[in-house]
Amino acid sequence: TERKIWSAGARTWAEYAEREQDLGLSALQRSRISPLVAESLRRLEADDYAWFAQNLPQREHWRGYPAFRDRIAYLDIETNGGMSPYDLTLVGIHDGAEMYQFVRGHNLNDFPAVIREKALIVTFFGTGFDLPFLRRAYNMKFPQLHIDLCFLLKRLGFSGGLKQVERDFGIARSENTDGLSGWDAVRLWSEWRGGSRQSLETLLAYNREDVLNLQTLLDLAYSMMISKTLSEEDNG
Repeated sequence: TERKIWSAGARTWAEYAEREQDLGLSALQRSRISPLVAESLRRLEADDYAWFAQNLPQREHWRGYPAFRDRIAYLDIETNGGMSPYDLTLVGIHDGAEMYQFVRGHNLNDFPAVIREKALIVTFFGTGFDLPFLRRAYNMKFPQLHIDLCFLLKRLGFSGGLKQVERDFGIARSENTDGLSGWDAVRLWSEWRGGSRQSLETLLAYNREDVLNLQTLLDLAYSMMISKTLSEEDNG
């Protein structure tokens, strides 16, 4: 039905609202679609990201990127290898302009205030790891839209962990962090706790690159998803 509407010349909600009588839809279809389109326009005008997070299927949250990119949070966490809330060591966030890093023993408790201001969270396998961990650690909910690049990229034919996907796209790491993994992050935290300031600096750099590379990957994946979606439309 969506592709039928697109083919008839309406690719946005506003275009649908202007032309709903001319899109070849039955009265029953219009009775179901038109109120939802009108509500979507109202919610978008109100910047109501939580409504879209609830009403869009998770796999379609990527469509919210253009509308909510000004309130985005590219997010990645590090732990000491355990699974309890006390094992969280570092949370990194980039909002497209500024980098935030929240470190246990320093400013980790400042994370909730920053994330609550965001409308869209971007992670790599955050559905299975980062967000469940943060829910336990802070006893908080995440009403934001959430783009999990792990699953979005799988739809585009890219599999494996973050580092493998980065290599597939030709994204290079710095000399200081190239080859490091999540287990190295555990080791670096342990060395920092043992007194190595350099290990903390390396851990922060590793987390920073994890987060910043999410932005590069999302830009690439979004363009590819647009092309894929419209190509599927053209192919019927």
